[in-house]
Amino acid sequence: MQAYAQLSKKQIGILLISILIVALCGIAYQLIISTVSSYLLGNSVYQFSLTIGFFMFAMGVGSYLSKLLSDNLIQNFITIEIAISLVGGVCSLLLFMVFPMVRALYDATMYSLIMVIGALVGMEIPILMGILAAKQSMRDSIAHVMSLDYLGALIGAVAFPLFLLPQLGLIRSSFAIGLITILTALTNIYFFKKHLTSPKLLTAISLVILLMLMVFTIFGTQLTSFAEKHLYFDQIIYKKQTPYQKIVITKSIINNEHRLYIDGHIQFSSRDEYRYHESLVHPLLSIPGDKSRVLILGGGDGLAVREILKYDDVKEIHLVDIDPAMTSVSKNIHVLAELNQNSLKNPKLTIFNEDAFTFINQAGVFYDRVIIDMPDPHNEAINKLYSKEFYTMIRKRMSPNGIIVSQSSSPFFTRQTFWCIQETLNAVFENTLSYHVNIPSFGDWGFNLARLNATIPTDFQFKIKTRFLDNSTMHAAMIFPKDIQKTNVPINTIMEPRLYQLYLEDLKI
Repeated sequence: MQAYAQLSKKQIGILLISILIVALCGIAYQLIISTVSSYLLGNSVYQFSLTIGFFMFAMGVGSYLSKLLSDNLIQNFITIEIAISLVGGVCSLLLFMVFPMVRALYDATMYSLIMVIGALVGMEIPILMGILAAKQSMRDSIAHVMSLDYLGALIGAVAFPLFLLPQLGLIRSSFAIGLITILTALTNIYFFKKHLTSPKLLTAISLVILLMLMVFTIFGTQLTSFAEKHLYFDQIIYKKQTPYQKIVITKSIINNEHRLYIDGHIQFSSRDEYRYHESLVHPLLSIPGDKSRVLILGGGDGLAVREILKYDDVKEIHLVDIDPAMTSVSKNIHVLAELNQNSLKNPKLTIFNEDAFTFINQAGVFYDRVIIDMPDPHNEAINKLYSKEFYTMIRKRMSPNGIIVSQSSSPFFTRQTFWCIQETLNAVFENTLSYHVNIPSFGDWGFNLARLNATIPTDFQFKIKTRFLDNSTMHAAMIFPKDIQKTNVPINTIMEPRLYQLYLEDLKI
């Protein structure tokens, strides 16, 4: 410890910067593992909560174990940095690779990574405090370490969603953070080589890891493609990580079928999407009454717009999708533009790339028909878009006798979810009507109509050309067999987000 009292101001500055980087990398690794698990397994609150909880526990274990290390604190710190760069740098790639295997193996890998990285990060803080305490008072060393630790955590937390994830994606983000960690180790080796018993060995190991992570980063696109092949049956022809979601388009080499995935969840298949979109749009628009102004919440793929444009008396369509990349892809990627018949370029359509909740909760025009084409409520953010409060806001933006339809998940696979959406709509609108159809890519799928100030007819006449839907199909769609009939469910609200919990129960996540 006496040797540390002779550290120069430059060396102390290097240590202080290292503290900030330690915290930055630690929070980044937490966010990467949490996001990968949310992407692959869903239930983001669960994944983030467990990751953060176990990570903090592991840091405590690491802090305790640090006292068992040798007295060469600087060598201990550099060795730990090298270990973190290796384990943390490959964490996301490793998780993607083991995911297609047995679920228990994925869980074991995920928790092992959390515990190992957390314990290593936890060891670093008391080690750095011990080094600084030889040069300054313990009070000052704690203040310096903790303040820089919190600042680094802030920088890492902000950088992840704003830069790392949208610019590098999940796999290359972990490589980039690993590079930062190993460069920190190399910097410390250079400035503290006199305090190390084996500086050449540590340098050699660090350079090997640095070279490996640089190669991984350079070939990150190929490695990401290799890892993602484990997640999809078909060839990936397009992928993009946006600030909001991961968009993937695949193509089957067998039958030329295209599929769109968002965050790993299938949105449609080109083979049978017409069944879904006809069932979503035409029952709503076939009901007599004014339909000159239509609002779509979601539906950035343009397929619902394609069906709406079959009605000449629709004069104006507003589409609200938070992700500009989604509507851009649907306009400009040939396979989607061909499928939606270039509907997103139609002059009747106006696109608003903003949050649906914010859009609807402000003054604006009144709509005759409203279509909710949102993803299933697989996280708490989407849950609010199926809440009583949200439906109430929509009602205020509807014209007299306005009608709304919502995709409502599967009454077979997510029975409670489906009827909770119906029950919540029924709490806001005077009349509701539930129906379901078979979509081969999804299975049995459900929808709910709701109307202001008038009944919903049960006899549907479709005057436009359809491939699937007709009057007899709709009559059958309104019949629910015993095993999917309405069950006792609560109303979903923002303050009590019951739908999200029911969805997890239905899927037994």
